[in-house]
Parts: sequence; C-alpha cells; structure tokens
Amino acid sequence: MTGFIAPLRLRLDEQALLSNWRWLKQQSGDAACGAAIKADGYGLGAAEVMRRLLKAGCRDFFVSNWAEARALESQLGEGISLSVLHGVRDEDMALSKTSRARPVLCTAEQIARWKAAGGGVCDVMVDTGMNRLGLDWRDDLVPQLDGLAIATLLSHLASADEDVELSRTQLERFAPLREKVKADRYSLANSAGICLGREFSFDLTRPGLALYGGIPRGEARQNIAQTVFPEAQILQRRRVRAGDSIGYNATHVAASDMEIAVLNIGYADGYLRGFSGCGSVSIAGRSLPVIGRVSMDLTAVDVTAAADLAEGDWLTLDYALEEASAISGLSQYELLTGLGSRFDRVWH
Repeated sequence: MTGFIAPLRLRLDEQALLSNWRWLKQQSGDAACGAAIKADGYGLGAAEVMRRLLKAGCRDFFVSNWAEARALESQLGEGISLSVLHGVRDEDMALSKTSRARPVLCTAEQIARWKAAGGGVCDVMVDTGMNRLGLDWRDDLVPQLDGLAIATLLSHLASADEDVELSRTQLERFAPLREKVKADRYSLANSAGICLGREFSFDLTRPGLALYGGIPRGEARQNIAQTVFPEAQILQRRRVRAGDSIGYNATHVAASDMEIAVLNIGYADGYLRGFSGCGSVSIAGRSLPVIGRVSMDLTAVDVTAAADLAEGDWLTLDYALEEASAISGLSQYELLTGLGSRFDRVWH
C-alpha cells in the first residue's frame, strides 16, 4: 500500500556501512575486499546493500543459494562478481547456466554435474578444517579439478573469532594449494580472518558480519560502526499499580506504582526472549529498561522516568551488536539475520 508506514522500522546507516567496508578493505592490504550479502544482506536487504557497496567500489559479492542470486541478477554488470556459496544442485542447473553469477563447487558430485552441463567459469571450496562444505584438503585435488576454469579457490576459517591454533593450521593447509591448484584468485579470510593479519588475505577477502556493525574480534572494536538501529512505536502507555504483574507468566511484579509503554515489537520480529528483563531502549539520550517477558508481538518498557512519552512515539532499541549479544545470549549473527519482514527498512 503506497504511503503505508509500519509500526516498526530499521534505521540503516549508509555511511556506517561504507565506512566499515573501507576499513575492512584497508585491513585486507593488496587483496580485493568483497562482501557477503547472503541472508538478504544479513537482514538489511541484499539489493540495497549491494547497490551502496557497488558505488563505494566493491566488486565481489557472495550469497548462499540461487534464489538469492536470481534476485540480484539485474545488478550484475561488467566486472561484477557474484558467487553462490552452496554450489549447484540439479534443480539449479537451468538457472545457473543462464545467470551471470557462478557456483562455488563444493562436492565431487557438483563438479561432475557442472562439467556434464558444459562447465564454464566457477569457484571451488576446499575444506581445511571446518568440516562443513568443500573438498577435503588432504585429497589429490588436481585430478578432481581438471578441466575446470576456476575463478576463485576458497576455504573458510572455523574459529577466527577466537585465539586458537586452528586458524593458523587452516592457513598452513590452504597456502600450499596456490602451487597445486590453478585459479585466478585465492580467498580465505572472513571478517574475523581479516583481523588476524594480511597473511590471511591472499587475493580476496569476504567480510560479512563486520560490514553490518558486528565486532568479530577486539581489533575491530574501535573501527566498526553500528549500522542497524531497530525502532518501535509505542502502542499504549499505561499505569501499573504496586503488586501488579506485567506480561506472560508474571515474571515482573511492580514494587511500586509505575508507568510502562507497550511497544509494537516481539520475538516474531527477531527481538527475542533473551532480552526479557534485561534489554533496553533509548530516546534523546535516556535509557529505559525492558520489563517482563518479551512476547510474540509486544514488549513492555519502564517509562516512569519519561513522562513526555505517549502513544505513537518511537523508541530505539539498544542494539549495538556486541553489547546486545552479551546481554541476550544470542550471537551477533542471530541478532542481525533474525530481524523480520515486518520492519520498514529505512536508509539514512
């Protein structure tokens, strides 16, 4: 409906997104810096994220599957690369052969399928220790990959957000593949991997979380800006008397008379029950606590100290990803990708 305004919105900061990408590009050294825009751009909207990063100079993008790739086809101009990380199924072949996106082949079956269909430029994933997708690094890869035109040979770091030996081990397993497997480029580092140092960058880095305001490691903390600001409208302001309870299962009982605002947001929108009794919202520099249990569509906030707030006013949820993750027990990835379709997404 033209002109319709939803009762909750995501305020998205374009300058923060671009600043984050530029910092990640700088940290990548001489390597190209791409962008993971899977899961609908980590919840921000893949097409709008891609359009903005293209203007900033990003030329390499990554999605999970061909449905995501198809939605971005119109933006794939000359020199723009879009890789489909889950490879190519039988069901994907017709689309993959006409698309300007290319598959990241992950299994021997996918390689055979791609060759049988006539091949063409592709990417290849090698597993170096995550045991998720990819060919085993210990296998003799040369015969398997014979006849393929490989644009990028990739692997993925399992624990780069932690100080563990596995990242170094994966680096040592991946680096020799440059001499064994012919490809135009080699790529290992995600957001956290970029923070580990330029030896992890190879020819192309693939940041995701940090683009959108996530803090993958301490090295990024002073350089990555919050990008996503959920905002919700007050549906009702009401007085709660001392001794009355608030919300499902009466998890909060008012110790004295108080005022609450009921917001049009809940776990169906991705504001999950982990914020019950410990989340907060802000307005004009004031922080107001979430009271009681977050429900499917509604959340209560203590506004006793904010007499000026009324039905129809907007409040900003405190959603800096590192802090919100610590409070809620949810990962920064869950906080982003769980944000639902009922938000208006408004870029500033």
